[in-house]
Amino acid sequence: MAPTNLLFICSDQHNRQMTGCYGHPLDVTPNLDALAVRGTRFTNAYTNCPICMPARAALATGRYVHQIRAWDNAHPYNGSTDSWHHRLRQQGYRVDSIGKLHFRGDKGDDNGFSQEHFPLYRRGSGDVPACARADMPKRTLRIDFDAAGPGDSSYLRYDRRNTDHACQWLRDRPTEAAEQPWALFLGIGSPHTPFIAPPEYYARFDPDTVPLPPAWREQDWPQNPAMKFLRNRLNLEEPFTEQVVRKANAAYLGTCAFVDDLVGEVLAALESSGQGRNTRVIYTTDHGESMGARGIVGKFTMFDESAAVPLLLAGPDVPEKHVCETPVSLVDIFPTVMQSVGATPTAADADVPGESLLDIARHADAERTILCENHALATRHAVYMLRDRRHKYVHYHNDEPQLFAAADTEELHDLVQTPEHAPVVAEMESRLRAILDPEAVDLAAKEDQRLYAEARADEPVAWPPRTDGPMITYTTIPPHLDPALADDPATRVAGWKPTRDLPDDWQGN
Repeated sequence: MAPTNLLFICSDQHNRQMTGCYGHPLDVTPNLDALAVRGTRFTNAYTNCPICMPARAALATGRYVHQIRAWDNAHPYNGSTDSWHHRLRQQGYRVDSIGKLHFRGDKGDDNGFSQEHFPLYRRGSGDVPACARADMPKRTLRIDFDAAGPGDSSYLRYDRRNTDHACQWLRDRPTEAAEQPWALFLGIGSPHTPFIAPPEYYARFDPDTVPLPPAWREQDWPQNPAMKFLRNRLNLEEPFTEQVVRKANAAYLGTCAFVDDLVGEVLAALESSGQGRNTRVIYTTDHGESMGARGIVGKFTMFDESAAVPLLLAGPDVPEKHVCETPVSLVDIFPTVMQSVGATPTAADADVPGESLLDIARHADAERTILCENHALATRHAVYMLRDRRHKYVHYHNDEPQLFAAADTEELHDLVQTPEHAPVVAEMESRLRAILDPEAVDLAAKEDQRLYAEARADEPVAWPPRTDGPMITYTTIPPHLDPALADDPATRVAGWKPTRDLPDDWQGN
C-alpha cells in the first residue's frame, strides 16, 4: 500500500445517528454522506471513553484510558506518552494540528505536532470536583438544554476561523513537495454544547417534526443505580418537556449541519489544491451526545447515543461504497495513521491494542471486541463496556451489568436477566477480565483522583460556573482565539473570565 497524505477531521460530541449515512431521515450531512460513499463507513465504531479528555488521550496514544491513566477531565493528555503525532514528527513527517485539541496545554508540554495552530487546551487544573466520584458535588446541565436555539457562540466563530485556516493550509502545501506525505489534524469544536445553531441552520429543522431520541420519556428511563446516580448528580431527575427536547434536538441538528458544511469546505479545498487523489481522509468524533435520551444531557453513558461514534475513511486503497461491520474504536487510529503515511512502528508500539482501519476495511467483516471505560464525572465506580458484532455488555463495578443485542439499535431491552443469555454474560465478563482487572483499575483511578484533588484542595472551585445561563464556561473560547470577543467590553475588565454565550431567543436573566 503506497503512502499518502492524511487529512484527519475530528469533531466534538457528534451523535452518529445525526448523520444521513448512519440512517437519519433528514438531510443533515450531505458532505459526510458523500464521503461515506467514496470510502468506507464503520457501522460499529466506538469511543474508548464517553467523555472528552480521556477519549482524546486514547485517540492520540492508541492506548486504553486505564493504560495511560487519563481518567477524567482533570487528567488530560500531556504529551508524556508518545502519540501518533510524536511518531510521525520523529520520522521526519510534517504533522500539524489546527483547532481544538483538549489536551492539558501547560507550559513545556510537547504534544508531538510539528506545529499547533490556534489550539484549544484545557489549561488549569480541570474538573477537580468530579474527582470526588461518589461525593461529587451536584451541578446542572439543564440550562444548556433549556436555552437551546438559534444564535451565535464563540465555538461557532472558532470553528469557522479554523476551517478557513485549514483550507489555506491545504492550498499552501503543493509548493512544499519536500513535506509530503504530510498529516493534518483539524479539530472542530462543534456540535459540542452550547446547543446553539446559526439561525440559517436552525431554520432547516422544524422542532415539531424532528425525530425524538430513544427513551426520552421518564417512564422509559433505565433505572439501574448508575443511571439514577448520574441523573441525580447532574440535576436531571426532573424530565424535560417534549417542547424542550424537540427544540434542543432541532438546534443540535442545525449545529451538525453546520459542521457538515465546514467539512465540505475543507474537502473542496483539498480537491482544488490538487492533492485529493493523494490524500486519505478520516472523519470521526471523540464521543456522542445523548440529547435527552434516557433523560440524559451530554455524553457519559455506554448507550450508543453517547459511546458510538461516526467513523469514515476514504482515499487511495480504501474500498468505496463499503460498509464495514467489524467493531472498531478510537485506539485503531494510531496504527491507521502510521500505515497511511508510511511511518514505521517502533518497539514501543508493539503492544498498542488497535489495528489499522485500512486493513480492517479491506478484509471481510470479522468478530472483534472493543473496550470502552468510564471513570469520570458522576460515576461512583468504574463502568466498562465491551462490544462485538452480536452484543453490547456493560459492566458496572459493584452493580448489576447490562446486556443488549446489537440488533436492538435503541437498546431498550436489557437481556441480562434472561436465563438463555447467562452464558453470554459470563463470556463477556471473562473477556473483560482478560483485558484488565476491573477491581484494580477502579481502585487505581480513585487513588489517582484522590491524590490529585488533595493536592489542589486550596484552589478555588470553578464548578459549577453559574446557574443563571447556559453552563458552558468550559467551552467558551479565550479572546486571543476569537477575534470577535476582542471588541467585547467585558474582556477589558480586570479579572475578566469567560461566562456564557446566548441564543438569539434566550429569555433568561
